[in-house]
Parts: sequence; C-alpha cells; structure tokens
Amino acid sequence: MAEKKKNTVTAVWEIAEPIAKELGLVLWDVRFLKEGVNWYLRIIIDREDRGVDIDDCVNMSHAIDGPLDELDPIDVSYSLQVQSPGIERELTRDFHFEKNIGQPVMVRFIHAFEGKRDYKGTLVSYDSGNITIELDDESGTIDFNKKEASFVKLDDFGGFEKDE
Repeated sequence: MAEKKKNTVTAVWEIAEPIAKELGLVLWDVRFLKEGVNWYLRIIIDREDRGVDIDDCVNMSHAIDGPLDELDPIDVSYSLQVQSPGIERELTRDFHFEKNIGQPVMVRFIHAFEGKRDYKGTLVSYDSGNITIELDDESGTIDFNKKEASFVKLDDFGGFEKDE
C-alpha cells in the first residue's frame, strides 16, 4: 500500500517549524497560494519576545531555502516569501485562537449571521473550532464555528474600515 502524499502546507510546515524554533521564531502559518498564473509559498513567522523584523525574515528565508530544495515538497515553480503576520493578523490555527483569548477581534461571516456579516468583540473562548465572542456593542455573545467565518482577525485599530 502506497503512503499517502502529504499536502504541500503540511510538508512545508514539518520542514519550517524546527528551523523557525532554532532561529528563536514561532511558525505562525504556511500558505501555498496561486495568484494569477503564479504560485506563492508564504511562510509566516512571529516572535514571542518582540515583533518580527527584516533580519528575521531574511534569516528564515536563507535557512529554509536549502532544505526546501533538498526535500522538494512542491512540484511546481513558486516564489518563496517569508513575512510577519503583521497587524490585524488573521487567526486560522487552533493555537492562534488559544493564544489570543481575551483579545479584541473582528469577524466577517461567509453568510449573514443574525442579520449581519461583520462583528467586533472580545474573543472569550475557543474549543475545537467553536468560538465565542463577547460583542463590543454590549448586546451579548455570539457562538459560531470558525468554518462559518470568512475570517477572524485581531482588531488592532478599532474595527472594520466601514462600520455599519
């Protein structure tokens, strides 16, 4: 029986995570995306002690370049980009949510949720994809599964550009 091939993100994560740790970084996310005709491998890094700077990105890029070439987990031509999660970072993985309990967040739903698509509030809890947010407008809490949301991001600047 043939071993199932790992998807690209999982394969790259397994290569990148120990390298990031060795450099004193946290692997925040790995994304493999097609934009137009081009493929991009984005390795998103963070630091616990301070923000990520250009040197961190350069060091990670140099450190991972050889292992990626050697293990060759991607069978198409792509551009490697190493970056910080930035401000208003998107929460996608379990540890993102768990680490940010108590922080202000913005949520945009795929379909209207209780009549609206955009909500702001405080991340109250997270359990296996189920999220509770205490709303900023003091109207209570909302409970939903992260699959229902287009995105959940940290709210670093007070919400969406155009509040309803």
